Amino acid sequence: MALTILKAENHRRMPWKNGGGVTVEIAIHPQGASVDDFDWRVSMATVASDGPFSVFPGIDRTLSVLEGDGILLDVEGEETKLTRESAPLAFAADAHSSARLIGSAITDLNVMTRRGRLAHNVRRLPVDGTTLSVADGNPALLLCSEGPLDLNSGSGAVRLEKLDCAVFAGGNAEPLTIKGKGTAFLISIVAI
Repeated sequence: MALTILKAENHRRMPWKNGGGVTVEIAIHPQGASVDDFDWRVSMATVASDGPFSVFPGIDRTLSVLEGDGILLDVEGEETKLTRESAPLAFAADAHSSARLIGSAITDLNVMTRRGRLAHNVRRLPVDGTTLSVADGNPALLLCSEGPLDLNSGSGAVRLEKLDCAVFAGGNAEPLTIKGKGTAFLISIVAI
């Protein structure tokens, strides 16, 4: 299993598709793809005011709150409260959606896959000596949202600082031990 570490200081910054803010792109596939032709994308954004979300036709999205008080997310008229403690929320990125801040600005984690080609799953993991199995021939990413966290696998040992991301690609499943006290998000990408 190949392991790549994406350091927070190297994440790419770009304007939102709707021009209302800035996105921090953590990873995109294929590499070099744009917001219009990616297969999958993992990014973060700071939401500092109420407003609509960008529309991505044919894309499924999962949103999680990394920092801040939270948001009230309205997707096609159905409102859901998202906070740092909430489970990640999956919804269609081409559905009309908007957010209202509960208090201060938030930073969110946004995972998107091209519908009909790929699917994804996002899990929030409280970490305190956690062991889990990653990769099964499909890509998996582990984002450190609170840390630092030390990863140990058959691929070696590495440290993830806050907002660093480990990308696991290909190969057989192998156990991964995560040491440290913090929170991570495990993102699995699956071909349909």
